[in-house]
Amino acid sequence: MPKRVLFLCTGNSCRSQMADGIINHDFAGQIEAFSAGTEPHGLNPKAVQVMAEIGIDISNNSSDHLSQYEGQNFDYVITLCGDANEKCPLFFGGVQRIHIGFDDPPKATGSEEEVLNVYRRVRDEIRERLGDFFRKELEND
Repeated sequence: MPKRVLFLCTGNSCRSQMADGIINHDFAGQIEAFSAGTEPHGLNPKAVQVMAEIGIDISNNSSDHLSQYEGQNFDYVITLCGDANEKCPLFFGGVQRIHIGFDDPPKATGSEEEVLNVYRRVRDEIRERLGDFFRKELEND
């Protein structure tokens, strides 16, 4: 049975969506990832764009409130931004609650290409850091 992980961010529009897509793609069959926000406000089009660049389609993902997952069991709840880390409720059932923070790409400034490069950098950091984390976790099972 795959491990279940819930990624949390404030808006559930960018970082948590990218993490959800990357982990479901890279760890298919081993980990089932979901994402939610404390104040969801829709899927970020630039996040969709930079994910498509690496062959991962998140365009049909939905931006969900974390209350949608109340009562569900997860092996991990991972906050990806400081605000969600502070507002994250206590989850029961032996879940590991972890904070792994990343910069917020929608706050990037500059030309269109400079902004997209921030999205790409954060996408790649998410893939690397979460990939390392889950590979170690799966080895220890």
